[in-house]
Amino acid sequence: MIEKLLVNMSSFDQERMIRVYLPLSYHESNKQYPVLYMHDGQNVFEDEGAIKGVSLGLKDYLDENKIEIIVVAIDLNPLGDERINEYCPWVNGPIAEKIIGTPSTSGGKGKQYLDFIVNELKPLIDDKYRTLAGQTSMAGISLGALISTYAACTYPQIFKKIAALSPGYYRNIEELEVFVRNSDLSGIEKFYIDFGTHEVCDDQDLNNQFTEMIQSIYDILSSKIEDTRYQTIDQGEHNYTSFKKRFPEVLSYLLS
Repeated sequence: MIEKLLVNMSSFDQERMIRVYLPLSYHESNKQYPVLYMHDGQNVFEDEGAIKGVSLGLKDYLDENKIEIIVVAIDLNPLGDERINEYCPWVNGPIAEKIIGTPSTSGGKGKQYLDFIVNELKPLIDDKYRTLAGQTSMAGISLGALISTYAACTYPQIFKKIAALSPGYYRNIEELEVFVRNSDLSGIEKFYIDFGTHEVCDDQDLNNQFTEMIQSIYDILSSKIEDTRYQTIDQGEHNYTSFKKRFPEVLSYLLS
Protein backbone atom coordinates (compact mmCIF):
# COMPACT_ATOMS: atom_id res chain seq x y z
CA MET A 1 0.00 0.00 0.00
CA ILE A 2 1.31 3.45 -0.95
CA GLU A 3 0.15 6.56 0.89
CA LYS A 4 1.00 10.03 -0.45
CA LEU A 5 1.63 13.02 1.78
CA LEU A 6 2.32 16.64 0.92
CA VAL A 7 4.82 17.82 3.49
CA ASN A 8 6.04 21.37 3.99
CA MET A 9 9.79 21.91 3.70
CA SER A 10 10.28 25.03 5.79
CA SER A 11 13.88 25.62 4.71
CA PHE A 12 12.83 25.67 1.04
CA ASP A 13 9.40 27.26 1.63
CA GLN A 14 7.65 24.63 -0.48
CA GLU A 15 5.65 21.41 -0.22
CA ARG A 16 7.09 18.11 -1.35
CA MET A 17 5.36 14.85 -2.23
CA ILE A 18 6.30 12.02 0.11
CA ARG A 19 5.36 8.45 -0.83
CA VAL A 20 5.08 5.97 2.04
CA TYR A 21 4.99 2.21 1.53
CA LEU A 22 3.22 0.24 4.25
CA PRO A 23 3.74 -3.53 4.38
CA LEU A 24 0.83 -5.90 3.77
CA SER A 25 0.67 -6.77 7.46
CA TYR A 26 0.50 -3.15 8.62
CA HIS A 27 -3.29 -2.90 9.09
CA GLU A 28 -3.58 -6.48 10.35
CA SER A 29 -1.35 -6.10 13.39
CA ASN A 30 -0.02 -3.68 15.97
CA LYS A 31 3.58 -4.32 15.03
CA GLN A 32 6.21 -1.63 14.69
CA TYR A 33 8.43 -1.56 11.63
CA PRO A 34 11.91 -0.41 10.65
CA VAL A 35 12.00 2.51 8.21
CA LEU A 36 14.02 3.03 5.04
CA TYR A 37 14.28 6.57 3.64
CA MET A 38 14.93 6.94 -0.08
CA HIS A 39 15.42 9.79 -2.53
CA ASP A 40 14.14 10.28 -6.10
CA GLY A 41 10.74 9.21 -4.80
CA GLN A 42 9.00 9.20 -8.19
CA ASN A 43 11.27 6.32 -9.24
CA VAL A 44 11.02 4.09 -6.18
CA PHE A 45 7.74 2.19 -6.22
CA GLU A 46 5.97 2.08 -9.59
CA ASP A 47 6.72 2.74 -13.25
CA GLU A 48 3.65 4.95 -13.60
CA GLY A 49 4.83 8.50 -12.98
CA ALA A 50 8.51 7.51 -12.84
CA ILE A 51 10.95 9.78 -14.61
CA LYS A 52 11.83 8.09 -17.94
CA GLY A 53 9.11 5.55 -17.19
CA VAL A 54 11.16 2.96 -15.28
CA SER A 55 11.23 2.60 -11.48
CA LEU A 56 12.76 0.21 -8.99
CA GLY A 57 9.36 -1.51 -8.87
CA LEU A 58 9.74 -1.71 -5.13
CA LYS A 59 6.04 -1.89 -4.26
CA ASP A 60 5.49 -5.17 -6.09
CA TYR A 61 8.76 -6.62 -4.83
CA LEU A 62 7.99 -5.80 -1.19
CA ASP A 63 4.43 -7.10 -1.49
CA GLU A 64 5.38 -10.33 -3.26
CA ASN A 65 8.08 -11.12 -0.72
CA LYS A 66 6.04 -9.91 2.27
CA ILE A 67 8.92 -7.77 3.50
CA GLU A 68 8.01 -5.99 6.70
CA ILE A 69 9.46 -2.53 6.36
CA ILE A 70 8.11 0.99 5.92
CA VAL A 71 9.73 2.82 2.99
CA VAL A 72 9.56 6.61 2.84
CA ALA A 73 10.39 7.99 -0.60
CA ILE A 74 10.95 11.72 -1.02
CA ASP A 75 10.18 13.08 -4.49
CA LEU A 76 12.97 14.91 -6.24
CA ASN A 77 12.54 18.53 -7.28
CA PRO A 78 12.58 18.37 -11.12
CA LEU A 79 13.07 22.12 -11.66
CA GLY A 80 16.38 23.16 -13.19
CA ASP A 81 19.37 22.03 -11.13
CA GLU A 82 17.39 21.59 -7.91
CA ARG A 83 18.07 17.85 -7.72
CA ILE A 84 21.80 18.59 -7.91
CA ASN A 85 21.44 21.45 -5.44
CA GLU A 86 19.57 19.37 -2.85
CA TYR A 87 21.59 16.15 -3.13
CA CYS A 88 25.02 17.85 -3.07
CA PRO A 89 26.13 19.09 0.35
CA TRP A 90 28.70 21.40 -1.24
CA VAL A 91 28.90 23.44 -4.43
CA ASN A 92 30.42 21.35 -7.21
CA GLY A 93 34.21 21.33 -7.06
CA PRO A 94 37.05 21.44 -9.61
CA ILE A 95 36.92 17.71 -10.38
CA ALA A 96 33.20 17.96 -11.17
CA GLU A 97 33.82 20.94 -13.41
CA LYS A 98 36.57 19.05 -15.24
CA ILE A 99 34.32 16.03 -15.80
CA ILE A 100 31.29 18.11 -16.76
CA GLY A 101 33.42 20.30 -19.00
CA THR A 102 32.03 23.61 -17.78
CA PRO A 103 32.10 25.73 -14.60
CA SER A 104 29.28 24.81 -12.20
CA THR A 105 27.78 26.63 -9.24
CA SER A 106 25.25 23.85 -8.57
CA GLY A 107 25.01 22.12 -5.21
CA GLY A 108 25.25 23.32 -1.66
CA LYS A 109 21.72 22.73 -0.35
CA GLY A 110 22.33 19.20 0.87
CA LYS A 111 22.46 20.10 4.55
CA GLN A 112 19.11 21.92 4.32
CA TYR A 113 17.56 18.94 2.52
CA LEU A 114 18.91 16.47 5.07
CA ASP A 115 17.85 18.63 8.00
CA PHE A 116 14.32 18.62 6.56
CA ILE A 117 14.34 14.81 6.67
CA VAL A 118 15.68 14.69 10.22
CA ASN A 119 13.83 17.60 11.84
CA GLU A 120 10.51 17.69 9.96
CA LEU A 121 9.85 14.51 7.99
CA LYS A 122 11.11 11.82 10.38
CA PRO A 123 9.18 13.17 13.40
CA LEU A 124 6.04 13.27 11.25
CA ILE A 125 6.55 9.69 10.04
CA ASP A 126 7.32 8.40 13.54
CA ASP A 127 4.20 10.10 14.88
CA LYS A 128 1.85 9.02 12.09
CA TYR A 129 3.00 5.40 11.65
CA ARG A 130 4.09 2.55 13.91
CA THR A 131 7.82 2.83 13.36
CA LEU A 132 10.81 1.44 15.17
CA ALA A 133 12.33 4.88 15.50
CA GLY A 134 15.76 3.50 16.32
CA GLN A 135 15.89 1.28 13.23
CA THR A 136 16.24 3.81 10.45
CA SER A 137 18.14 3.31 7.20
CA MET A 138 18.75 5.35 4.07
CA ALA A 139 19.39 4.36 0.46
CA GLY A 140 20.06 6.43 -2.61
CA ILE A 141 21.17 6.19 -6.22
CA SER A 142 23.76 8.39 -7.95
CA LEU A 143 23.51 11.82 -6.28
CA GLY A 144 21.02 10.20 -3.89
CA ALA A 145 23.94 8.00 -2.85
CA LEU A 146 26.04 11.10 -2.24
CA ILE A 147 23.49 12.66 0.12
CA SER A 148 22.98 9.26 1.82
CA THR A 149 26.72 9.04 2.52
CA TYR A 150 26.62 12.59 3.88
CA ALA A 151 23.68 11.56 6.08
CA ALA A 152 25.70 8.70 7.56
CA CYS A 153 28.46 11.11 8.51
CA THR A 154 26.14 13.86 9.77
CA TYR A 155 23.56 11.78 11.64
CA PRO A 156 25.15 8.36 12.32
CA GLN A 157 23.01 8.01 15.44
CA ILE A 158 19.89 8.10 13.21
CA PHE A 159 20.77 6.51 9.85
CA LYS A 160 22.54 3.35 10.95
CA LYS A 161 22.36 1.39 7.71
CA ILE A 162 23.22 2.99 4.37
CA ALA A 163 23.11 1.87 0.74
CA ALA A 164 24.82 3.94 -1.96
CA LEU A 165 24.15 2.64 -5.46
CA SER A 166 26.34 4.02 -8.26
CA PRO A 167 27.31 7.05 -6.18
CA GLY A 168 27.92 10.38 -7.89
CA TYR A 169 30.72 11.29 -5.50
CA TYR A 170 32.59 13.19 -8.21
CA ARG A 171 30.34 16.23 -7.67
CA ASN A 172 31.77 16.79 -4.17
CA ILE A 173 34.70 14.39 -3.97
CA GLU A 174 37.19 16.94 -2.57
CA GLU A 175 35.07 17.88 0.44
CA LEU A 176 33.55 14.43 0.87
CA GLU A 177 36.86 12.63 1.35
CA VAL A 178 37.83 15.01 4.15
CA PHE A 179 34.36 14.89 5.70
CA VAL A 180 34.18 11.08 5.77
CA ARG A 181 37.71 10.83 7.13
CA ASN A 182 36.90 13.20 9.99
CA SER A 183 33.52 11.67 10.88
CA ASP A 184 32.78 9.37 13.79
CA LEU A 185 31.05 6.44 12.11
CA SER A 186 31.20 4.03 15.04
CA GLY A 187 27.39 4.00 15.21
CA ILE A 188 26.94 2.84 11.61
CA GLU A 189 25.95 -0.83 11.45
CA LYS A 190 26.10 -1.49 7.70
CA PHE A 191 27.27 0.36 4.60
CA TYR A 192 26.76 -0.87 1.04
CA ILE A 193 28.29 0.62 -2.12
CA ASP A 194 28.15 -0.64 -5.67
CA PHE A 195 29.23 0.52 -9.11
CA GLY A 196 28.80 -1.01 -12.55
CA THR A 197 31.48 -1.80 -15.08
CA HIS A 198 29.50 0.06 -17.77
CA GLU A 199 28.09 3.06 -15.89
CA VAL A 200 29.58 5.33 -18.54
CA CYS A 201 29.12 3.03 -21.50
CA ASP A 202 31.01 5.06 -24.10
CA ASP A 203 33.95 6.22 -21.94
CA GLN A 204 35.84 3.53 -20.07
CA ASP A 205 38.49 5.98 -18.88
CA LEU A 206 35.80 8.08 -17.18
CA ASN A 207 34.21 4.92 -15.78
CA ASN A 208 37.60 4.07 -14.27
CA GLN A 209 37.93 7.57 -12.78
CA PHE A 210 34.53 7.21 -11.10
CA THR A 211 35.53 3.78 -9.81
CA GLU A 212 38.74 5.16 -8.29
CA MET A 213 36.85 7.96 -6.49
CA ILE A 214 34.26 5.55 -5.13
CA GLN A 215 36.97 3.11 -4.04
CA SER A 216 38.75 5.92 -2.15
CA ILE A 217 35.57 6.73 -0.19
CA TYR A 218 34.87 3.05 0.41
CA ASP A 219 38.39 2.49 1.77
CA ILE A 220 37.84 5.22 4.37
CA LEU A 221 34.38 3.90 5.26
CA SER A 222 35.55 0.30 5.60
CA SER A 223 38.33 1.37 7.95
CA LYS A 224 35.71 2.88 10.28
CA ILE A 225 32.70 0.54 9.91
CA GLU A 226 32.88 -3.16 10.69
CA ASP A 227 30.21 -4.38 8.26
CA THR A 228 30.70 -2.91 4.77
CA ARG A 229 30.19 -4.29 1.28
CA TYR A 230 31.43 -3.09 -2.11
CA GLN A 231 29.92 -4.78 -5.15
CA THR A 232 31.28 -4.41 -8.66
CA ILE A 233 28.28 -4.99 -10.92
CA ASP A 234 29.37 -6.81 -14.06
CA GLN A 235 27.83 -5.02 -17.07
CA GLY A 236 26.03 -2.72 -14.63
CA GLU A 237 24.81 0.49 -16.24
CA HIS A 238 23.62 3.83 -14.90
CA ASN A 239 19.90 3.37 -15.43
CA TYR A 240 16.87 2.07 -13.55
CA THR A 241 16.71 -1.17 -15.50
CA SER A 242 20.10 -1.99 -13.97
CA PHE A 243 19.33 -0.53 -10.54
CA LYS A 244 16.11 -2.57 -10.34
CA LYS A 245 18.05 -5.81 -10.81
CA ARG A 246 20.48 -4.89 -8.02
CA PHE A 247 18.09 -3.64 -5.41
CA PRO A 248 16.76 -6.94 -3.98
CA GLU A 249 20.30 -7.88 -2.93
CA VAL A 250 20.84 -4.41 -1.48
CA LEU A 251 17.65 -4.68 0.56
CA SER A 252 18.55 -8.17 1.72
CA TYR A 253 21.91 -6.89 2.98
CA LEU A 254 20.37 -3.94 4.83
CA LEU A 255 17.75 -6.12 6.52
CA SER A 256 19.97 -9.10 7.33
